[in-house]
Amino acid sequence: MSDDPTLREVLEVVERLYPPSTAQSWDRVGLVTGDPDQPVRRIHLAVDPTLAVVEEARELGADLLLTHHPLLLHGVHAVATTTAKGATVTNLVVGDVALYVAHTNADVAAEGVCEALAEACGLGATTPLTLSEDQPLGRVGELPEDVPLRSFAEGLAARLPPTAGGLRVAGPPDAPVRRVALLGGSGDDLFDAVRASGADVYVTADLRHHPALEAREEARGGPPYLVDAGHWASEHVWLVRAERALLAGLGERAARVETHISTVRTDPWTFVVGADPGGSP
Repeated sequence: MSDDPTLREVLEVVERLYPPSTAQSWDRVGLVTGDPDQPVRRIHLAVDPTLAVVEEARELGADLLLTHHPLLLHGVHAVATTTAKGATVTNLVVGDVALYVAHTNADVAAEGVCEALAEACGLGATTPLTLSEDQPLGRVGELPEDVPLRSFAEGLAARLPPTAGGLRVAGPPDAPVRRVALLGGSGDDLFDAVRASGADVYVTADLRHHPALEAREEARGGPPYLVDAGHWASEHVWLVRAERALLAGLGERAARVETHISTVRTDPWTFVVGADPGGSP
């Protein structure tokens, strides 16, 4: 009998860390492909289950691909290889790679996305920014001391994986910030909660023009200032935390498992032109 843990055993650990019951009602988390009885010797972790990530997982001999974003969030009627999703499913099945998704259940967890982003921001203890379906969405915490907004953003950028677009910041570069609100991934629907938290700066991603502009208008030029850290970058920091927590949860069985964090940058943007780093009108 093999000493390698089965997929079922590995997923018991994953689901203790990120219970599917804590995912938002609209979400689609859990096992997408794979046999619960198959042995797991190599685990690959990534933000997105793209074709390139699946190919990377196959090349490394992964038995399990653990991703943050779902592959099949919306219904599909076919998985023919004529579509990217169909090709991805086929590559997973043909390559005997199980795919498991921990999405909004990983956002709210103690070993999850928001806590990882809070650590990257330099925060200590945090509290929930708000509750959504009785789950703690986002985090709020304080820096050890006031720092200029530019210095805060530069420090965060140094701790996040680089992207073509970098970080976008709204606010005076020398404005002091200490209290930080954050939400990994898309967060421009939480401005009311951010204002209620008394945060000096809000770190999130996918900030659209109108919500961001209205938030700055409401602030009358003061806090909360905004940092758009990019969707992929703001969630990629979770992978190291998830890897560490998963290996700890496997206990002695962890010695039988290799883990790899994807090196594929699935941020969709490749370069920028015409950027004005000085922020002049």
